[in-house]
Amino acid sequence: MVTTDWVGMIGITGASGALGRATAEVVLRSVEPREVVLVTRRPAALDELAALGAHVRHADFDEPHTVKAAFAGVERLLLISTDNVGSRLDQHRAAIDAAVVAGVSYVAYTSVPAPVTDNPAVVVADHALTERALVESGLAWTMLRNHLYAHLQLQGIQNAAATGKLFTNIGDGAAAFVTRDDCAAAAAAVLTRRGHENTALEISGPEAVGARQLVDLAQEIRGDSVELVHVDDEDLAAGLLAAGLPEPAVQLVTSFGAATRGGFLEHVTTAVRDLTRREPARFADVVRALSAV
Repeated sequence: MVTTDWVGMIGITGASGALGRATAEVVLRSVEPREVVLVTRRPAALDELAALGAHVRHADFDEPHTVKAAFAGVERLLLISTDNVGSRLDQHRAAIDAAVVAGVSYVAYTSVPAPVTDNPAVVVADHALTERALVESGLAWTMLRNHLYAHLQLQGIQNAAATGKLFTNIGDGAAAFVTRDDCAAAAAAVLTRRGHENTALEISGPEAVGARQLVDLAQEIRGDSVELVHVDDEDLAAGLLAAGLPEPAVQLVTSFGAATRGGFLEHVTTAVRDLTRREPARFADVVRALSAV
């Protein structure tokens, strides 16, 4: 259970999404439900949490007046980045503006590791400019720079196990994959405990995972050898397109591979343990548990 030292209204945007819902459930274990505001475009999806006493409010970042109303009375807010990569900056800015007008005092924002110009991940620009807008807003803030989700790597590992080949563009790079549950627990901690204002926290798993470890897990699933095939960005993108992956997803996967190769996703931190007082999940354990389902 999270120990809270905060008294006041806590808000969570995107609360019907996977990360928002998971964070809300953690927060509700330590905060009176009447002190929690869950903001979503789909209020009916949160009927179960509303029944506990949480306030569920409709808002759409493309309709700023709905956001201001939804944030009324909220003092500490978790702003979860939307899924509209490349076009979400205006949504985030509208949410930050609404938070200022509504009297929110603190915003935690779910960002990405190393949001710097050299990082080739296609999501970086949105996050970097949102971070800047938040800093310039005058609100207290925390940047939760969440690493790549561990569970999203399972499909690639299973495909390698099925075909006997793992194609990757990460080269000798590595990524500190983290679970969504660990990200939710970290977010709940900064919302419910003071002391993390105006800081950027990288939320990572306990180890950086490279291509060799991915192959080892694929071999474990296959029960036979799996070949590691290094490819460049263009060849990986072509293979993903040929496999039927939509163009936006291909760009996302390929760019994260390039970011991994460039060392932008390898930084392992103790943030999850420091915030939640428990160890983050290990990548191999996550893959094995999901493969057994």
